[in-house]
Amino acid sequence: MENLTSQSGDRTVYVKTVLVNDLPREVRDQAQGLDQIYAVHDAEGQQLALVGDRKLAFALAIEHDYAPVLVH
Repeated sequence: MENLTSQSGDRTVYVKTVLVNDLPREVRDQAQGLDQIYAVHDAEGQQLALVGDRKLAFALAIEHDYAPVLVH
């Protein structure tokens, strides 16, 4: 995850569940049998990371000085 900020300096990132079947083939091939993974997006909607575990998504965001929020 790159250490990027939006134009407004917002450090909030959004963690959302993504179904592996909805992803491009090259990403599905790397999902190692998972049905869902977690995407981390900045306040402008840019995807910053894809990870296999929700706790990892939050830890990664916090490690990079972001404030993660779960999107339903």
